[in-house]
Amino acid sequence: MGKLIYLMNVSLDGFVARPDGSVDWTMVDDELHSWFNEHHRSLSASLYGRRLYELMAAYWPTGDRDPNATEVMREYARIWQATPRIVFSSTLDSVDHNSRLARGDIEEELAGARQESDGDIEVGGPTLAASFIRRGLVDVFGLMIHPVVLGAGKPFFPELESPIQLRQTATKQFASGVVYMGYERA
Repeated sequence: MGKLIYLMNVSLDGFVARPDGSVDWTMVDDELHSWFNEHHRSLSASLYGRRLYELMAAYWPTGDRDPNATEVMREYARIWQATPRIVFSSTLDSVDHNSRLARGDIEEELAGARQESDGDIEVGGPTLAASFIRRGLVDVFGLMIHPVVLGAGKPFFPELESPIQLRQTATKQFASGVVYMGYERA
């Protein structure tokens, strides 16, 4: 059975977005984007919340045809298009782009996704991930730490009733100053 991975760009002070939801502070150059491409290529499926789905679906379905996109971005678009997504939403009526809508219990949906796939699954977005984290369902935490302090915003980790013990499994420094830190449950 594959692992459930939660990976996001994070500020040095632990935020994934500004209070207004903006992520304009991230420094995703071709080196970092290539790393994300390799990571996403290894996934069997992605679990999205509504906001992340709408953000990604606004560009990536046609990103491989954008004349202004770099080759690394076009490659990511093709990977994104090929990866099945399960979108958790109580407000959307339908989803497109190799996606299906989920309205059931997250544990049941995750169990179903694991039966349908043969590898790792990623949960995207801090709001949706919080539900998986609080239930102890996330196996791997990946923080792509950017050298910026936001001071406020949407945190990577939700408030917890008890600590989660982790062990570091990976680290990688990028030329931009971004550092990847990977952790698994201890």
